[in-house]
Amino acid sequence: MSQTLFGVWALLLGIVLIMLGNGMHFTLIGLRGGIEGFSAAELAVVTSGYFVGFLSGARYTPVLIRRVGHVRVFAALGSFMSAGLIAFPLLAEPWAWTVLRLLIGFCMSGVYVVAESWLNDASTNETRGTVLSAYMIAQTLGIIGAQGLLTLGDAGTSVLFIGASILVSLSFAPILLSATPVPAAEVTRPMPLRTLFAGSPLGTVGIFLLGSVYATQSGMGAVFGTQIGLSAAQIALFVAMLFAGALLLQFPIGWLSDRMDRRKLIFGSAALGAASCAAGWATGGDLWLLMAAAFLAGGVTTPLYALLLAYTNDYLSVEDMPAASGGLVFTFGLGAIAGPLAAGWAMQAVGPYGFWIVLGATFLLIALYALYRMTQRASGPVEDTESYLGVLPTASPVAVEAAGVWSAEQAESGDDRPD
Repeated sequence: MSQTLFGVWALLLGIVLIMLGNGMHFTLIGLRGGIEGFSAAELAVVTSGYFVGFLSGARYTPVLIRRVGHVRVFAALGSFMSAGLIAFPLLAEPWAWTVLRLLIGFCMSGVYVVAESWLNDASTNETRGTVLSAYMIAQTLGIIGAQGLLTLGDAGTSVLFIGASILVSLSFAPILLSATPVPAAEVTRPMPLRTLFAGSPLGTVGIFLLGSVYATQSGMGAVFGTQIGLSAAQIALFVAMLFAGALLLQFPIGWLSDRMDRRKLIFGSAALGAASCAAGWATGGDLWLLMAAAFLAGGVTTPLYALLLAYTNDYLSVEDMPAASGGLVFTFGLGAIAGPLAAGWAMQAVGPYGFWIVLGATFLLIALYALYRMTQRASGPVEDTESYLGVLPTASPVAVEAAGVWSAEQAESGDDRPD
């Protein structure tokens, strides 16, 4: 394992630095937006702009790579992203921030496509699971670490935006100096949503709703914290808790995923998410109860994403998995665009705690639909299911396809089954 990771350490280091910068900017939007007097509805539009750009980047970056190559695309997107981060405090208007977020979302998605293409090329069938797991851990640690960096400056100045820009700029050095160009990224054309839904209704609907949950947590969490009067350090901790829970819950949910009916696990995880949101709504301002609610609500989100991917693959042939992966990423992106808009409207209508109402209701819909699907299709043998691999919601179709291939190979070889 150590030799495998040594071969990609520079790429992983670059990813950590990128996520430090990107994670800072996500929370900074909520902090600075509150200082500028932006409403929850305005910040919701700004947040959704990122995911519009992210969805577009996943679609068009492979085209750019085929034209000019990985290195040029990577460097260009990094430059645009770094410039966009610096521009936020210079253009403190909701419409300008929406445009900038769309740009950064496009660039970030493209960066993922390129970096994941390099990682996938550097992996073999035997090492792909290890490399992808390390990649996901690097992303999560970067997001969590970014919240700590926010305590080193004042969101009312340009310092933290400049710091985020510097981190993103620095991230490209280890990646570009270590990576060699690989054949152009080939991302399979996404499966039509009608076909995807026919193959796995729960996977399709669940991924859409989970996109709403993830985007609301990551984009509107800081807005919620600002509106209830948390300090900058407390908001940073709150956002960190939304992501830290995944590090703890990913393994037990993944372990259970390979040993029981996944629909029951999807139901249980979503129900836990809904209960956590209800607790967050009822905290009455108690800081540590709020943090615990964030830890659990955020903690089930990432495992649920990987769980829904694995469940969908259970009902597909190996040949259909790449196209289905693209369809699921697209479906997730649609949900990610809609989620913050719904949360912003709710927070505008009923106050800051509308944040928890939208999250809880969405988790509940996932749980109820999983319960319904149990009555419509018999469960297959557990030993015939595809292997579970923790994939973050931020992954591009490249990583999702690679994870699907790995899962199919593991299931066929039986390496993941106990003797």
